[in-house]
Amino acid sequence: MTFEKYREASAAITAKIGDFKPEIALVLGSGLGFLGDECKNPIAVPYGDIPHMKASTAPGHKGQFVFGALSGKSVAVMQGRVHTYEGYNFEEVTFAVRVLKLLGANTLIVTNACGAVNLDFSVGDIMVINDHIKLTGQCPLTGPNIPEFGVRFPDMSKTYTPALRELAHKSSKALGQTLREGVYMFFTGPQYETPAEIRAARVLGADTVGMSTVPEVIAARHAGMDILGFSLVSNMAAGVLDQPLSEQEVLDAAAMCRDKFSALILKCLEEI
Repeated sequence: MTFEKYREASAAITAKIGDFKPEIALVLGSGLGFLGDECKNPIAVPYGDIPHMKASTAPGHKGQFVFGALSGKSVAVMQGRVHTYEGYNFEEVTFAVRVLKLLGANTLIVTNACGAVNLDFSVGDIMVINDHIKLTGQCPLTGPNIPEFGVRFPDMSKTYTPALRELAHKSSKALGQTLREGVYMFFTGPQYETPAEIRAARVLGADTVGMSTVPEVIAARHAGMDILGFSLVSNMAAGVLDQPLSEQEVLDAAAMCRDKFSALILKCLEEI
């Protein structure tokens, strides 16, 4: 995809939001889009109104940007994301992150609903991501590099900004919450992982697994953005419990943790 296409999308959004400049971009996963509804002076921009932007079809994803204020910060909230399992390539999946960078966002807060690999975790736990594992061959940076965003070979040694992770722990403590920290492992889906894959993920050092987040994070890091990532444990991963996995339990867990999760994100925004 050419840089011009990103500029066209950015221009289309600017035509709707005027001189509003988001400081922080939030990508909200399955069942977590409710934070967009809490924005003050919101301006909603459906993905379908943006040139080259793909539609979000996953359950619990509204498929729109909301521009407004949260905790005194100017934000752009993605209520839903697109995934590779919807038939999109990695460049299409990360298109919005790069557009938000062009609009002025220099910090990305990314969230997901995930399965717990770590046996010390429980449904309803929130984990701040300190690293990720991606063993799939695809990458959003494959193809000609776009130098307007970043260098050909970006460093990934501190992908999730240490200062923001520390801020997350301080915010959680101030709220009287318990915040986990660990490694998120990316699988493409849409099928849930097998018990054997989960055992392998545990050996490799993963604490949680999911089908999103990592592509957007790679694109954001390439573009020089600071990154704060959270995983909401919506289920124990395959094979941990003797029961099947389902979409509904993911949405139920997000609903159960709505207040706790939103309080943490809003506190982090306040402190950034």
